[in-house]
Amino acid sequence: MIEIVETDIGTARLTWHRAEDARCVLALSHGAGGGIEARDLQALARVLPQHGVTVVLVEQPWRVAGKKVAPAPKTLDAGWRGIWPALTGMGLPVIAGGRSAGARVACRTATELGARAVLALSFPLHPPGKPEKSRADELLGAGVPTLVVQGGNDPFGRPEEFPESSDSPGSSEGGFELVEVPGADHGLAVPKRSPLTQEEALKVVTDGVVRWVVSLG
Repeated sequence: MIEIVETDIGTARLTWHRAEDARCVLALSHGAGGGIEARDLQALARVLPQHGVTVVLVEQPWRVAGKKVAPAPKTLDAGWRGIWPALTGMGLPVIAGGRSAGARVACRTATELGARAVLALSFPLHPPGKPEKSRADELLGAGVPTLVVQGGNDPFGRPEEFPESSDSPGSSEGGFELVEVPGADHGLAVPKRSPLTQEEALKVVTDGVVRWVVSLG
C-alpha cells in the first residue's frame, strides 16, 4: 500500500509492507544517492513481514520531487519528523531506520521522536578516505538500542573502524551491535570473487535484523 504524506518540506511517499499480527513497525529511508529500490531495503521488505514486522519504505520529499541531490541534514530530519505521525498511527513500537544518509537521520532523531530502536544500514562513519571526519557521535548518540549492518569493504567505514560500544550490545546508552556482511561494499553488494553469493549476503542482512528485532522483545 502506498501512502502520501504532506510534510513541512514537501510530499513524502510511504510504501507499506504489512505483517499479520505485527509486533512493531520498521521504517526505512533511502540514502542520498538512491531510492527505496536498494537491495537491502527490498530484501527487508520481503522477509520481515513474515516475522511479524510491518516494514515501511520511506521516500523523502526531495526524492519524490525528482531531485538528484539530497538537501542539508536539517532538512532531511524535518522530512523524517513530518512522516513520523503516520508511522505511529497503528499504536505499535516504531523502529527508525535507513541506509547511509537515512541511517544518520534515524540516529539523530531517535530519542526526540520516541523510536523503539534504530537500524543503521551501511552507516557512513566517515567520507571515503577521510577517517578523521568521523560521524561516530551521531551513532553513539542515538540513545536507543541500535543495530549497524555494515559491509566488510565499505569505504565509508569498515567494521573494524567503528568505535567500541560503550555499553553492552543493544543497550540504550551508547550501545550498538554490528553485523558484518563479508566483502560487501557500501551498497551491500559483494564482488563475483566473494565466497558469498549476493543472495547469501542479503540473507546475512535479513537474518541479522530478524534476530535483533526478536531480541528487543
